[in-house]
Amino acid sequence: MSKPIRILVVDDHHVVRQGLVALLNIMPEIEVVGQAADGAEAINLHRALNPDITLMDLQLPGISGVEAIRRIRNEDPAARFIVLTTFDGDEDIYRALEAGARAYLLKGMTVDELASAIKAVHAGKTRISPAIAEKLAGRMSGQTLTARELNVLERIVAGRSNKEIASDLNISEATVKTHINSLLGKLGVGDRTHAATVAIQRGIVHLR
Repeated sequence: MSKPIRILVVDDHHVVRQGLVALLNIMPEIEVVGQAADGAEAINLHRALNPDITLMDLQLPGISGVEAIRRIRNEDPAARFIVLTTFDGDEDIYRALEAGARAYLLKGMTVDELASAIKAVHAGKTRISPAIAEKLAGRMSGQTLTARELNVLERIVAGRSNKEIASDLNISEATVKTHINSLLGKLGVGDRTHAATVAIQRGIVHLR
């Protein structure tokens, strides 16, 4: 008899996490070896348990899911991750896969899809649905925001004025306007309000 696939479950919502654990525990050839409620706990448990696969939520308190994946893979480059999230923005997908996730699933997936992804990733494969792949292709063909443009965009989403953004970043209002014009063009929008909406929809900026 083959060894079970050892799974670490990471999700900050207790009910969701317990539901996942219960679901996984009735699957043949799968064993849940641990569960974590935040990124820091995930890093510590991964170090202690060395699971075959970690199911990782993205939106976690403290250290985000993407950052937790990065830190764990810095210690253990062979670590394997399946992202399981409600976020389907192209930027979320890109960041997770760039960090090293092998599969990206939305929480509306079926039991069969989850089991199939676990087996595929355990076998060294990746698993990305056509819908996710299409969003990722759109992200890859677009223009990337600079770090400064992202700083400005985050403050636009937070409702800061040009004057406040200039003060926050210690730059002139004229420079703020230059960054805004550039990011509007890259996002393909005509004003700040639309830029904020697109930033949230695509997962470029998350509301806190």
